Amino acid sequence: MFLNLWHKVIGPAFRRPPRFQVAAMCYRPADCAGGFEVLLITSRGTKRWVLPKGWPKAGLDSAGAALEEAWEEAGVVFTTGETAEIGSYRYDKRLDGGLPLDTVVFVYAAEVSKLRDDYPEAGQRDRRWVEPGEAARMVDEPGLRALLARVPSLLPLPRTS
Repeated sequence: MFLNLWHKVIGPAFRRPPRFQVAAMCYRPADCAGGFEVLLITSRGTKRWVLPKGWPKAGLDSAGAALEEAWEEAGVVFTTGETAEIGSYRYDKRLDGGLPLDTVVFVYAAEVSKLRDDYPEAGQRDRRWVEPGEAARMVDEPGLRALLARVPSLLPLPRTS
């Protein structure tokens, strides 16, 4: 009876709703099986492969904040400001004290025109262009892995000629 009361009443009362972040799935046309590559970067702390992502920012919509994060973390310059929301995933964001924070990440696809070498977090992260299937194998978060594995079926992505 106590477990039932805990799971249905007490536990949910103390759980916070998930926080949310935004991410940019940066892509470029490429001569490969899928016809494009995606950009992965390493996280600063653990050096895991991830998409550029961050918290929402005042004055920007979610897509705009995702594009801003891609510039700050990877030096991405986009072909246009056009984006397409391609999905979301959940993960436990580790706070400075090590506590996990349930986080939902909304992912926006945007085509890249070039990468700059001088950007706010230059030297703090590695960048790598890879096919979507390879990107799915490189990331740790299961939800992001599943999303990247589905990317070819999410075509057409926004693309300029």
